[in-house]
Amino acid sequence: MRGPCEKSGESEEQEKEVAAEATAAGRSAGVPEAEDSDTDSDSNLETEGTQELREPVKDTLYLRSCRAHGVVPVSRFLRQGRAPELNLRHRGLGPQGARALAPALSSNPYVKRLDLRDNELCGAGAKALAHALSKSSSICDVDLSENQLGAVGAQAVCAALMANPTIQKVQLAGNSLEEQAARYLAELLAHTGLKSLDLSYNQLNDQAGETLGPALAENTGLTELNISWNHLRGPGAVSFARGLGANIFLRVLDISYNGFGDPGASAVGEALRTNNVLEELNMSNNRISAVGARSLGLGLRVNKTLRILAMSRNPMRSEGCLGVLKSVRDNPVSALELLDFSDIQVNREFDDLASSVKVTLPGLCIKTDAGRVEYKKELLAVLRPSLPASAPK
Repeated sequence: MRGPCEKSGESEEQEKEVAAEATAAGRSAGVPEAEDSDTDSDSNLETEGTQELREPVKDTLYLRSCRAHGVVPVSRFLRQGRAPELNLRHRGLGPQGARALAPALSSNPYVKRLDLRDNELCGAGAKALAHALSKSSSICDVDLSENQLGAVGAQAVCAALMANPTIQKVQLAGNSLEEQAARYLAELLAHTGLKSLDLSYNQLNDQAGETLGPALAENTGLTELNISWNHLRGPGAVSFARGLGANIFLRVLDISYNGFGDPGASAVGEALRTNNVLEELNMSNNRISAVGARSLGLGLRVNKTLRILAMSRNPMRSEGCLGVLKSVRDNPVSALELLDFSDIQVNREFDDLASSVKVTLPGLCIKTDAGRVEYKKELLAVLRPSLPASAPK
């Protein structure tokens, strides 16, 4: 039995012919008969939607395309109407389902947010959807997380995003993106007006970091980037941090659960000396010791814009936390509102310093050890990693 991402016997030429036939059929007048579509109870067509197929349906193109590709229509899409959000996550569409959906999606002028998370689209499905994404005049928010896209899918999706400035937010978490995919992601970063990008839970390593760093420096528009739960470390982490130093648009960055270590922390500290835009930074669980924390602090002594800094679960001990806090104290123009040192035990010296700092910076909230503190809603986004739906709670 073939895996969900293995190629079927159908050639690309055959796929194009089938898609063309479906599109042509969709332009013809008339309403398809409901009984012609595959609607048995074991299919992925929702049973509660089958009743509506007996009524005249406007989604002629989609139904014809489903017949042409031999897949069962998804009733939610048939009931979509003019709703601005299309949520088809966990539907098991697969590459064939994506091929059937693409023609109808490209001609739908109402969908603004498209959620296809966890559908085993694979590279082939991503290629089929790429054309629809590149042509859509309405879609501005896309979630393609957990679809095993790989480098092939990344190449297709990145090309579509570069061709369509309407799309502003994209989630590509948990897609087995590795060093090869980083080439396409770097091109996307350097040549797109995308505002928000989620690359968390992939396998982007130190070589990927060396590729993405210069692209981040060139980016002109991205304001939020989540690259947590990857493998950025060594020279790759340093290169990525240098890109941050040159970037003048990014406001929220999550690099937690990587391996930046002390060299990476030092490079981030250097970046914070020159970066006057970044407001939220999550560096939790990055193997940063007290030495790296003090190096990071050199940037905090002069930075004027950072509001939120999360450094929880780093082996920096109380000594490292003390070094960071001293840097904040010595910065008369610090904008920090939250310092998160959770799951790091601190000593009395740190507690005493924290008390004195709060006198001069009453708006600063300091979180330590394993204590839980309820913060304002707007301070939470960078502290909560976006777990894939399949990840254990």
